Amino acid sequence: MLIEDRLKDLKAKIDAKVPAGIKVSEVEFEGPELVIYTDDPKKFADEADLIKILARELRKRIVVRPNILEDPEIAADKVNNVVPEDAGITDLFFDPDTGEVLIEAEKPGVVIGKNGTTLRDITKEIGWTPKVVRTPPIESSTVKQTRQYLRAVKDERKEFLRTIGRRIHRDITSKDKWLRVTTLGCCREVGRAAFLMSTPESKILIDCGEKPGNNDGYPYLYVPEIYPLNSLDAVVITHAHLDHCALVPLLYKYGYEGPVYSTPATRDLSVMLQLDYLDVVANETSKVPYSSKEVQQYLKHSITLNYGSVTDIAPDVKLTYHNAGHILGSAIAHFHVGDGLYNIAFTGDFNYAKSRLFGPATSQFPRLEAVFMESTYGGSNDMQPSRKDAEEKLYEAVNDTVNRGGKIIIPAFAVGRSQEVMLALEEGMRLEKIPKVKVYLDGMIKEATAIHTTYPEYLNPDLRKLIFQDGMNPFLADCFEQVDSSSKRGDIIGSGDPCVIITTSGMLNGGPVMEYLYGLAQDEKNMLIFVGYQADGTTGRRIQKGWKEIPLGRRETININLEIKTVDGFSGHSDRKQLMAYVNHLNPRPEKIFTIHGDEKSAIDLASSIYKRYKIETHAPRNLETYRMV
Repeated sequence: MLIEDRLKDLKAKIDAKVPAGIKVSEVEFEGPELVIYTDDPKKFADEADLIKILARELRKRIVVRPNILEDPEIAADKVNNVVPEDAGITDLFFDPDTGEVLIEAEKPGVVIGKNGTTLRDITKEIGWTPKVVRTPPIESSTVKQTRQYLRAVKDERKEFLRTIGRRIHRDITSKDKWLRVTTLGCCREVGRAAFLMSTPESKILIDCGEKPGNNDGYPYLYVPEIYPLNSLDAVVITHAHLDHCALVPLLYKYGYEGPVYSTPATRDLSVMLQLDYLDVVANETSKVPYSSKEVQQYLKHSITLNYGSVTDIAPDVKLTYHNAGHILGSAIAHFHVGDGLYNIAFTGDFNYAKSRLFGPATSQFPRLEAVFMESTYGGSNDMQPSRKDAEEKLYEAVNDTVNRGGKIIIPAFAVGRSQEVMLALEEGMRLEKIPKVKVYLDGMIKEATAIHTTYPEYLNPDLRKLIFQDGMNPFLADCFEQVDSSSKRGDIIGSGDPCVIITTSGMLNGGPVMEYLYGLAQDEKNMLIFVGYQADGTTGRRIQKGWKEIPLGRRETININLEIKTVDGFSGHSDRKQLMAYVNHLNPRPEKIFTIHGDEKSAIDLASSIYKRYKIETHAPRNLETYRMV
């Protein structure tokens, strides 16, 4: 059936269900959604269950949009006239993709009004669907610039979404039924995550990252199965760490024109980290893999999904994201292939324990035949201490160093570990477990923290309550101070005052941490504390192994005299015990498990242990292997 004929058929079914008095003027596929255009969006809204009924019967994601959306500038004035001034509106973002206006306000309840009356008045006045969120306690320049850019390219995005929508909802032409996964990176190693999932109808790339500490650490993107890149139906990102998303913009440089799916938080964090990645690479080598123009292309082609939203991304594939508990917006990607043919999940990095920031990873799925799961700490001896024990060890290290007049360097990923360590240090000072000293934040840490407060729905309920109900935001504590210049770094290094420095990069692969190491490494009063995984080939791993001289550029070396300490337990990865518990709690239990994202020994050990204990077929794949699932 032609797409036009299918749309006519869908419109006829919708017309038959819509009550008299509501006119549907047009239906159109836009990205993964079926958009219903009408002059009566308010009447649609009054029919509370109508959209749910249509979505269930048509098996599509339904969006209702007015035929004519009020001009954003005029609409903004009308919103401000309708909403009482004491609501404290701080921003209005009109999203033409969804027909929604995001209203940021200091008092969301005032914008909503009693029983939602003010929201209904807004809809009547402007036609846009209002969505209200609390003003983030820390403003994010990344979020602001992302919204401005998406507003600027709204017409191009509309055309793109219509093109993609028709591609997603094309007819299935093949009579064959099979599913294959090709490993393009991240197998028996940590980093450069990339997997190609193929059916007779579609091709989907899951993640596209770089390998830390390796200049040639790209996934195997030259294999014939993936070419031409524009034959891909979709790219799906599990989370924003660079070993999973750094090279997504590279795809646009070499011909990809399709969508990239992620959670909203992952989109914003990945853009921030990709731009920072370009700066770091440019400072270390003249060979940058892509430019900021390709990052903009990625952003223009991004489609965001919330946890639990079942979405068509190809004619025979539905995607659902579930919480992975690893970093802000991190997701387990669950794919439903064919009409009940097969269900497969890719965990990305995940944490099956509650942390200060997030709840534990999801282990319950509607159906599940195969899982590709990380094995970073999959070795039989890879046990992490409890978070409480880890924090006590951190406090002990801080006390020891401060008492002898030293400074503490904590290299940490800007996203995830930095915020966990910040929360632990803030509480330690508040409860007088450690002295009140300055905690300097360098690199992208402050901006990443701002994005955390923009998306409070991803944070665990305890932290949300602390920030938004109790009015005590630990991220804004007086002890934290941002560092944004090399001269300020020099002042911190030269100062005689003890302090804590949390800085990027987490594995000492360039970035501000190298300046601190150069200035502080020779003094044995100081301390370097590792709080996250150090991959093979990185400067961090070399220091952890006991190297006393670290090359800095071609001529200089850094002599390591400061004390080195590793504080396990802050990682966003599950340890061996949690990985095994996760498999035990998977419901339904899969038929096959593939252990990835771990060094060779860890991946093989975990696969072997899962098979022995649970009698599940397991594999520790190598790169460039293809597995037929069904």
